[in-house]
Amino acid sequence: MAALVLVLAYVLGVPLLTWPFMPRTDATPAGDRPAAQPGQVYVLAGSDSRAGLTTEEQDRLGTGSDAGQRTDTIMMLYVPTTGKAALISIPRDSYVTIPGHDKNKINAAYAFGGPELLVQTVEQNTGLQVDGYAEIGLGGFVNAVDAVGGIEMCPPDAIKDRDSNLDIPAGCQQMDGVTALGYVRMRKADPRGDLGRAQRQREMLSALAKKTISPATIALPWRWWGVNSALSRSITIGDDTGLGGLAGIGWGVVRIGTGGGITLSVPVGNPDAHTSAGSSVLWDDAKAGEMFAAMQAGQPVDQFAG
Repeated sequence: MAALVLVLAYVLGVPLLTWPFMPRTDATPAGDRPAAQPGQVYVLAGSDSRAGLTTEEQDRLGTGSDAGQRTDTIMMLYVPTTGKAALISIPRDSYVTIPGHDKNKINAAYAFGGPELLVQTVEQNTGLQVDGYAEIGLGGFVNAVDAVGGIEMCPPDAIKDRDSNLDIPAGCQQMDGVTALGYVRMRKADPRGDLGRAQRQREMLSALAKKTISPATIALPWRWWGVNSALSRSITIGDDTGLGGLAGIGWGVVRIGTGGGITLSVPVGNPDAHTSAGSSVLWDDAKAGEMFAAMQAGQPVDQFAG
């Protein structure tokens, strides 16, 4: 029993020690919000911020030097009352109503009003109340992947894409942080465009979660400390996302990475619609509405996968 207590103190104590150092941001919308649902819904965002990157680092990562800040990745992590957790991509080019800004691509919400407006936009277009928010930038993603010693991905085809600084062969391979960043950001060389990129992002997050809690990571104290230290510096959480919310996000992502969850996208009706915002993704209103209704009731959404 004493040994078990020591093991738990080690495994849980390291994240608790590093948690207070996580940056915070205001991500809670003001005004009327949807009613709380039985399950939990978290918004996970990957921003394309170059903040803190030198010119040399921007060149190495293939990020360019664009000013401003947008969201390359938008996902909902859904933990129902019973059944499997779900990691749900919201295509960044989804054409939706943004409060105070008419209709536009959903990633514009972040550019217009940061995390708070992004969360408000998700809530108003899904009817779901968001329970927490977490965000990671480009440099933070690279640090997180490198901290676990890289992750294995298996692209079916060779990829050469100048815009994402990516040149890799087909087949399973170990990717370091720089290569992994290019892999999840690339879309011009993907015939499915943003939808293909969103699928790779879900696969990458699942693989990262699985590697993070693997025995090879936890059993080595310096690696377990390094992983938690890197994550605490790289992830920004909402001001109202307390320790319980952060634990909910962590547990949900772990379930996804270890086979206790599913990954999917908001159902799409038209992946290349011509709109006032340019080529955009239109949701399948009927199927998306059914999925959001199931989530509002705290039910699993397995039937919408695949």
